[in-house]
Amino acid sequence: MKLTKKSHSCVRLEKGGRTLVLDPGGFTEEDAVGGADALLVTHEHPDHFDEGRLRAAMEANPAAEIWTLGSVAEKLSAAFPGRVHTVGHGDAFTAAGFDVQVHGELHAVIHPDLPRITNVGFLVDDGRVFHPGDALTVPEQPVETLLVPVQAPWSKISEVIEYVREVAPQRVYDIHDALLTELARPIYDTHLGNLGGSEHLRLASGASAEL
Repeated sequence: MKLTKKSHSCVRLEKGGRTLVLDPGGFTEEDAVGGADALLVTHEHPDHFDEGRLRAAMEANPAAEIWTLGSVAEKLSAAFPGRVHTVGHGDAFTAAGFDVQVHGELHAVIHPDLPRITNVGFLVDDGRVFHPGDALTVPEQPVETLLVPVQAPWSKISEVIEYVREVAPQRVYDIHDALLTELARPIYDTHLGNLGGSEHLRLASGASAEL
């Protein structure tokens, strides 16, 4: 499996000549959805969900499909009947040749005064990769590669470190990092690398790794 990091929380997974794209939001390059056979969206916030980009991907490939939660699906289902699938915690499906399980129900708390929205995480190919969206969800099975949201309005580094320790993956790749300046990256790298207990890695946007 080939993993390609795109800006912020978007990643592309390629296997067997097919491409699965997760969370191509508004902070992500327009080409992130190019050639997508399937798309997964964790929640409705615009840094994870860009309706125009999803529509463009679906129009470019009439066989492409989307799996997401209800609040996103309702915006796209009428335009692409039978191709937009609503999923929730405990569901399992196959998308572009990848086996996917859905974990989690709610977005992390931003502030107690703000209502929490739904958020789902996607576990790909029996734990090879887990994308939690905007939550610190711990899957009920081992994870090989954790895509960890390193910086967000709803998190602090101690929580991220404890999350990595609890999941205990073989390796960690940063996501949700568009708001993190280059000056701050060495601080996050040091703390996650020294304290997380897993191999901590970072890919620049457009860079890839073989898993």
